[in-house]
Amino acid sequence: QLVESGGGLVQTGGSLRLSCTASGRLFSSHVLAWFRRAPGKELEYVGAIRWSNGRTYYSDSVKGRFFLSKDNAGNAVSLQMNDLKPEDTAVYSCAVGTSPSSSSTEYFRWGQGTQVTVSS
Repeated sequence: QLVESGGGLVQTGGSLRLSCTASGRLFSSHVLAWFRRAPGKELEYVGAIRWSNGRTYYSDSVKGRFFLSKDNAGNAVSLQMNDLKPEDTAVYSCAVGTSPSSSSTEYFRWGQGTQVTVSS
């Protein structure tokens, strides 16, 4: 099970930190990814992190603004979001897979999501 937290309302240019905590064990083969869905739009890949070595991957739309990190002890992954823009408004969900793919079909376990709203 994956549980996201940290969403909320923030002004343009602000920051938020999302967390994704896994209740089950995470293995070195696992990759944790974040996706987001804005109202009326398709699911969009945000980025991913390898549980084994912490290597990160980002979509072009968030590169340089969003940063992933992992907490081995807490069995969790964080998504630090800086310089937020209104177009970042979406429900953010984390997922577990075995490849840092941008395709949602490659992930087999999903959290419920957390709302992020960026006001202009």
